[in-house]
Amino acid sequence: MTDAVPAAHGAAEPHPERELSPAFWSTRRVLVTGGGGFLGSHVVDRLRALGAGEVFVPRRDRFDLIEHADVRRVMEESRPDLVLHLAAEVGGIGANRAHPGRFFYSNIMMGVQLIEEARLRGVEKFVQVGTVCAYPKYTPVPFREEDFWIGYPEETNAPYGIAKKALHVQLQAYRQEYGLNGIYLLPTNLYGPRDNFDPESSHVIPALIRRVLQARREGAGELGIWGTGQASREFLYVDDCARALLLAAEHYDEPEPVNVGMGREIRIAEVAALIAELAGFEGRFVYDATQPDGQPRRCLDTTRALALFGFRAHVAVREGLARTIEWYRANGGGTGE
Repeated sequence: MTDAVPAAHGAAEPHPERELSPAFWSTRRVLVTGGGGFLGSHVVDRLRALGAGEVFVPRRDRFDLIEHADVRRVMEESRPDLVLHLAAEVGGIGANRAHPGRFFYSNIMMGVQLIEEARLRGVEKFVQVGTVCAYPKYTPVPFREEDFWIGYPEETNAPYGIAKKALHVQLQAYRQEYGLNGIYLLPTNLYGPRDNFDPESSHVIPALIRRVLQARREGAGELGIWGTGQASREFLYVDDCARALLLAAEHYDEPEPVNVGMGREIRIAEVAALIAELAGFEGRFVYDATQPDGQPRRCLDTTRALALFGFRAHVAVREGLARTIEWYRANGGGTGE
């Protein structure tokens, strides 16, 4: 894997990148579920910078989106033109193995009820964020959207992935019967500032950053890591993803799912080595092959995103990791606070 973002193809490129339009957003009321979370907070920052007409972020202490009555109240209070549904119950391999039932129920109930209320209220567009976990375990690499239904997801995160996948079916059905303009996006693994660094539920990059910085602080000579380190993932910097979602909201109006990513994969062992280098950890990693790797490889074909709404990732993995480590340290991580 090379750490560079795919380069532009020059003036002859058939599908150029697009810029976000303040004029589009200035007249629209936008409901952002999960707007206080990792991805959602970056989306909200961009919406406010664009001068969106109104941005409504439902907080969990007032609205439980698993409850139908609370979903109705959210829609009544926000009266949205657009819904960006980013709220989710998520976690890494350990959390998915511990809470498959909760992850399935929470994710499917939130989405099903929000989509139903959106169509009842004539919402202009519904943007559903899916998950790369919904792809079949043995999807040919790079993952192409036409292979979305060729098999069953990787077992450790199948309940979460299938719950999110069902919402794609619902949106297509609602488009066909009711004319709801619902779009479905498939972001790859995200990382960046404000990520979840909780040891019980974090994904691989924040988990590694937290543990590497702790090992450095304690002067440890080695650090254990689940799996073989040979599984590959594609990682997308969170602000790139936020930009992609808003570009799709502006420009994409079709029923088919679209991948959102960098189009490059990197092995977990390479990610760990980069984090160690950037964090100043000089110990060695010890991989525990008795623990699961998860899906063997993940890498997306991202040509549709560029062709259909002009998105290309800008932040390379090395730069994104450096920014994330810097943010974590600035917010008390790795200092013993």
